[in-house]
Amino acid sequence: MPTRSDAYTLMTSHVKNENLQKHMFSVEAAMRFYARKYGEDEELWAMTGLLHDCDYEEYPDLREHTQIAANWLREGGYDERIIYAILAHNDLNEATHPRTDLLSKGLYACDEVTGMVTATALVRPNKSIIGLEVSSVRKKMKTKGFAAGVNRNDLVQGAAELGVDLDEHIAFVIEAMSSIADTLGLSGSATPSLS
Repeated sequence: MPTRSDAYTLMTSHVKNENLQKHMFSVEAAMRFYARKYGEDEELWAMTGLLHDCDYEEYPDLREHTQIAANWLREGGYDERIIYAILAHNDLNEATHPRTDLLSKGLYACDEVTGMVTATALVRPNKSIIGLEVSSVRKKMKTKGFAAGVNRNDLVQGAAELGVDLDEHIAFVIEAMSSIADTLGLSGSATPSLS
């Protein structure tokens, strides 16, 4: 089984966009926290999060996205459960890869919410995720045009499929992402300068 280091190398060899990398680190952290909560394999769940969009920069067309990644991962000897969950997070694969297992539901639930949490943290005066309130994220979700790339329906549906309350889900993901705030560039400015 490839290691986290192998997964990181694979991801960064195909993804040069720093924001997309940070998105995958966010999903990795959220997946790790959920694995711990559910008593699942933390490394497997985290790796699924880290790799879920590894082909997106080069293959953004949803008819190719995840299909290409699945091929790379099979060639690399990755666990079929990781490959299945990655295929299942693309709605175009719903007929062949329905989200029926916890890993697939977890990935789908963590994908969009991390984008909304990141966007909300970045508009705070201190640009920090530390201390970010669920209510702030919920308020921004209702703001048309804010974080336009985040699909609100997928965000809500993801929590529903996982069977968790949306507010609890957002709070849990904020906690997970806060644990790697420095990596995400979301630890904020230490103190606002007075000048």
